[in-house]
Amino acid sequence: MSDNNRFGSGMMKLLKRRWKLILVLGIIAALLAGVMGPFIPYKTVSEKAAAKIHTEDFRGEKEGPDRAMLLETNVSAWEERIRLINQAKERIIISTFDMREGESTRDILAMLLAKAQEGVRIEIMVDGMSAFTHMKSEPLFQAISAQPEIEIRLYNEVNVLQFWKLNGRMHDKYIIVDNMAYILGGRNMFDYFIGDYKTKNRSYDREVLIYNTGDKEEGISSLYQVEDYFKKLWDSELCTSYYNDTELLEKQEVAGEVDSLKERYEALKEKNPQLFADCDYDEMTVPSNKVTLISNPTGVYGKEPIVFYTLSRLMEEAEQRVIIHTPYIVCNSYMYEELGKISQKVPDVEMMINSVDNGDNFVASSDYRFHKDEVLDTGVNLYEYDGGLSYHGKSLVIDDDLSIVGSYNMDLRSTYVDTELMLVVNSKEFTTQLTKAMGELQKDCREVVDTDTYKVPKHLKIKEAPPWKKAAWTVCGILLQPFRRLI
Repeated sequence: MSDNNRFGSGMMKLLKRRWKLILVLGIIAALLAGVMGPFIPYKTVSEKAAAKIHTEDFRGEKEGPDRAMLLETNVSAWEERIRLINQAKERIIISTFDMREGESTRDILAMLLAKAQEGVRIEIMVDGMSAFTHMKSEPLFQAISAQPEIEIRLYNEVNVLQFWKLNGRMHDKYIIVDNMAYILGGRNMFDYFIGDYKTKNRSYDREVLIYNTGDKEEGISSLYQVEDYFKKLWDSELCTSYYNDTELLEKQEVAGEVDSLKERYEALKEKNPQLFADCDYDEMTVPSNKVTLISNPTGVYGKEPIVFYTLSRLMEEAEQRVIIHTPYIVCNSYMYEELGKISQKVPDVEMMINSVDNGDNFVASSDYRFHKDEVLDTGVNLYEYDGGLSYHGKSLVIDDDLSIVGSYNMDLRSTYVDTELMLVVNSKEFTTQLTKAMGELQKDCREVVDTDTYKVPKHLKIKEAPPWKKAAWTVCGILLQPFRRLI
């Protein structure tokens, strides 16, 4: 082959490689644009939406129909689910961000199967991405969805061809039983958050149980607010059915799961008779003047920050104190400014987050290290939790009569991307309980003095991350800055 032919052949190969590289980079750019595009720029709360939010509406002048109980431990979360489901007579509604195989999950599904066979109607809604990751084609979940009285629907079911919709996630977590009571908070439905079964990972979290003492036909209880929110999503085009096919019961592995769940139900009754006995929720709960649901918009694309805006309006009117518990903090300039205004107006504003050494969200920890100075510049008294287990609760206390519990993290994803729910409980008794529980956790915190200095309680032993992990946090914090709205 002549030198000219060799040169021409080499140029052709080089051009082919370059076009392949351009094609690959083009596909990556299109994917990134599709994933990020629906959330750029950050939306603001419209005048119309803001006009509907009145802080005085979150307090009542007299005792209302809703009574509240704090579910502070994973064991209490398991117990009250079993107890509450056992009392169902007509219908059970469950919404969860994440449901996975596990012992506590099997306990709950065993209860649901037993109730379905008694004729109770059961509707379960799960985030589509989580279902794709943890539920798809699993005989356990097919055994439940195939029951005539049970229906599972997925919010924004995964379709890889519509990659621009993949980040639309439903982060809500609640369970409603009849018109009697509901549980709402931050716990997902698996062993990490519920029960005391042996598990590789575990996290602290928090929920509130609301018991409706009012006339079940009047619709005054906050239970109906949560139910209306559920129906809006359930009946929307965003939700699609998951394996709702009774013919699945003919499959051996599915039928085997049904038999296993039936046996499990009998074992639960035998081992935990107290959870299947009559109970007095009046005795177990405390009164409230009013309970109100706050929710983000429910579409799959960028959202007006309704939950953050509403919480900010409530916090800035505090006369004495605000206590914020959130697993992590990832903010933009608007959120920092709002927190700064609150700190200037309110005498005492405290915030507890996981320390980067203690938390289980690598990406959020990376961002916090990168923006720690901006968090401190807001003026909040910042505490980092080092209790050993990662903390996942999302709660606020405002003065001595407002408690707020739910699914909302103080981050950009919860603010602008995901569906989120927070429940505002106007009750001095419940606020006293929540404040005490939050205070117990803060005993295992180091107080942040500046970006490099802490006040550390004598009893607290800090298990610092190895140097390689700190370096990884730093690199990740830098590389992820263009994508932090999805953190």
